[in-house]
Amino acid sequence: MLGLVDGNNFFVSCERVFNRRLVGRPVAVLSNNDGCCVSRSNEFKALGIPMGTPYYQLKDRERSGEIDFCSSNYELYGDMSRRIISILREDALEVEQYSIDEAFITPPLLATLGNREHGTKNRAEWLVEYGTKLRSKILRWVGIPCGIGFAPTKTLAKIANHIAKKQPGGVFVLPDDPTEILASLPANEVWGVGRKLTTKLRASRIITAKDLRDAANDILRSIGGVTLLRTAMELRGLDSKDDRDYDADPDSVSCSRSFGEPVTTLEGISESLATFTGQAATKLRKHGLLAAGCNIYAQIFRSGGGGDCITRTVVFPAPTDATNEMLRAMRPEIPSLFLPGTRYRKTGVIFFGLEKADAPRQMDLFSVPRSPFPVPSTLYKAVDAINARYGKGKVFSAAEGIGERSWKMKRGRLSKRASTRWDELLTVC
Repeated sequence: MLGLVDGNNFFVSCERVFNRRLVGRPVAVLSNNDGCCVSRSNEFKALGIPMGTPYYQLKDRERSGEIDFCSSNYELYGDMSRRIISILREDALEVEQYSIDEAFITPPLLATLGNREHGTKNRAEWLVEYGTKLRSKILRWVGIPCGIGFAPTKTLAKIANHIAKKQPGGVFVLPDDPTEILASLPANEVWGVGRKLTTKLRASRIITAKDLRDAANDILRSIGGVTLLRTAMELRGLDSKDDRDYDADPDSVSCSRSFGEPVTTLEGISESLATFTGQAATKLRKHGLLAAGCNIYAQIFRSGGGGDCITRTVVFPAPTDATNEMLRAMRPEIPSLFLPGTRYRKTGVIFFGLEKADAPRQMDLFSVPRSPFPVPSTLYKAVDAINARYGKGKVFSAAEGIGERSWKMKRGRLSKRASTRWDELLTVC
């Protein structure tokens, strides 16, 4: 039996922990550059405003005081997520984080109870009691309301969690025979079934989750391959041998952002690429990876979205995780991304050729290391430790520029990072 713990309206809930004025109010958190709604409170949803609605369409309603908005405060959300995961690791046998606000857990119940009765409580009662206590602990210690759903597989746990969020207690255990529930659930609401796949399923008269569960294996393979078959097996309560590892090393590492306003200078292009390279390199070091090279790009601004991209490929002299080595190799290519008189919307960097830093590799007999340090990442191990302790971006490359820049992301409604910054702690008047 697995459980799925999911924070309710997570970004909004994080904002409410430190701003009690938002409790009970229609609130939405905006995407990068305060573009559109990406997280909505229940009160906001009740107004019929859909996810992804652009902010500019709602400005008048904000001015009238009907609704409130917050800019995305990723440092706050990441720290709140870390706190929740730490609680789960204390109270569950296994924890597999799926996203910033979701994690699959194996409850300790299975170690002692299994499928047998334990005293006067059966397995479902045990799970409800365990989930209720865990949910209460997260709410009391972190302040985030959660839904917790229990089921035999991850796909069924997703369904159970969806139901749990509508329960008064926020906890739901899927019954041994969930046929009635699956018959009332559209197939497109099953985890992993997207819009294109839904059209193909409907053409084969597979409308509900029950239809998907009961469909013949050969039909499922012809529609969605082995991935769809695995989904159906999980709906049947069977282990699909799911090889997804949410804690595994990434296949690629990248970082990009849309600018707060169009950039028209080479300096802006250079500084933004240096910033995104530093952030992506931090991800590399976190996973103990080296990159053989990267693709860098700059997207030209076009009214209404989109725009052509100018791309360059940079191969590093040797696989590295050191930001300074990357910037040194990238520097000659950056001017070729810039066209005078052109407005740019976005830049980004994508690392390729990833390998484990501790893996044996063939060295170049005739090359002379340019760095005086025997292990270049030693420097950045210290940099990452300082930034982790004192706040993101406390130590950075001079190539990133100093002070505020017009290309940086717009966050006009940014809340305090009260859980990670000493200078932004809440004050009581």
